[in-house]
Amino acid sequence: MGKTLTIGIAGGTGSGKTTITRRLQRQFENRVCTLYHDNYYRAHDGLTMEERSKLNYDEPAAFETDLLVRHLAALRRGETVNGPVYDYTVHNRSPQTMTLAPAPVVLVEGILILADDELCKSLDIKVFVDADADVRILRRIVRDVRDRGRSLESVVNQYLTTVKPMHELYVEPSRRRADIIIPEGGYNEVATELLIRRIQAHLEEVNE
Repeated sequence: MGKTLTIGIAGGTGSGKTTITRRLQRQFENRVCTLYHDNYYRAHDGLTMEERSKLNYDEPAAFETDLLVRHLAALRRGETVNGPVYDYTVHNRSPQTMTLAPAPVVLVEGILILADDELCKSLDIKVFVDADADVRILRRIVRDVRDRGRSLESVVNQYLTTVKPMHELYVEPSRRRADIIIPEGGYNEVATELLIRRIQAHLEEVNE
């Protein structure tokens, strides 16, 4: 698909997707552009904070995935795009945007990216990051309380009412679309190293 290699990194909440994504970012710096599906959560400016906090953020309809697909296509054409930014502390899209510049490799990260037909067609390599459910919920609790200003009670309640059932309904079945399944999440050095080598090979090919 041209000179841009697109890699989708999917998996359940707390599985280690971001750990792998950040490892690739550090390794390749400006040779990689990253699209986070979470930034494409739909805006809900007409709802109150309380109403927004009760929405289901773990189903495909919560995301403006068609916009992400358009942005990915633009990046592959060599165009710079203004990507949305999501503010977890207020459960809404921020008025700010982020500049996304085209790069030889584009990473797309998110829990539901393999659940969307059009997005899957745009990915050259589809990765599903796997981890034990107990490990994932513990990681989510730590992350949401420490980094996203959530209370322990709200994190547990959200996990039981939407995160877990939506994982079973949408996320887990999407793994069958993956080309590569990485167990043990971001701690799987062998699998991560294989991804690094594949990207290095692509960059060498582009530079020839």
